[in-house]
Amino acid sequence: TEILERIGHVPLPPYIERADNASDSERYQTVYAHHPGAVAAPTAGLHFDEVMLARLQGMGVETVFITLHVGAGTFQPIRVDDIREHRMHAEYLSVSQTTCDKINTAKREGRRVVAVGTTVVRALETAAQGRANVAGGRTPGATAADSGNVTPYEGETEIFIYPGYRFRIVDALLTNFHLPESTLLMLVCAFGGTEHVLSAYRHAVAREYRFYSYG
Repeated sequence: TEILERIGHVPLPPYIERADNASDSERYQTVYAHHPGAVAAPTAGLHFDEVMLARLQGMGVETVFITLHVGAGTFQPIRVDDIREHRMHAEYLSVSQTTCDKINTAKREGRRVVAVGTTVVRALETAAQGRANVAGGRTPGATAADSGNVTPYEGETEIFIYPGYRFRIVDALLTNFHLPESTLLMLVCAFGGTEHVLSAYRHAVAREYRFYSYG
């Protein structure tokens, strides 16, 4: 880590056609980032600052944190006609016992679990499935061990979430627009419904919204 910080560069998204500078190490990062290791920021989290987090806390919103180191595979488009043949790059994640306890309590009390970003969705759904099911966790649907609870997990995940997947933990998702033919867009379509999501994209294009996640 020390060497990377000294001679490495901030891995800006490929559509930013300039070299990184000193301010990027702070700007292209969430305010709550803690563990180094990702090749990209979880960009939904870039919308939050300390003031916003304090306001949410004042409204009674409880916040818990997970770690998922976004990998280079995030930028890899799907190049197969049958999406079940797409191979996901493994990504490291860690979901602590404390986080699990708070999420499971919220579920029991009927409160919503809101994921900030697709990285959080992948981490929590992996932890809900358990270690035995995530290495090839590619097929939508329930597992025999499905309990609706999240359990502590540290390791890698190759989970591929696409339409037909039944979500176990996450009730709401805050996310950005995603690139066409990406696994992230498929995850969002699985969550919100393909027609609803693509309708939002058509609206954004018609109204000339600005896409992408930085700047």
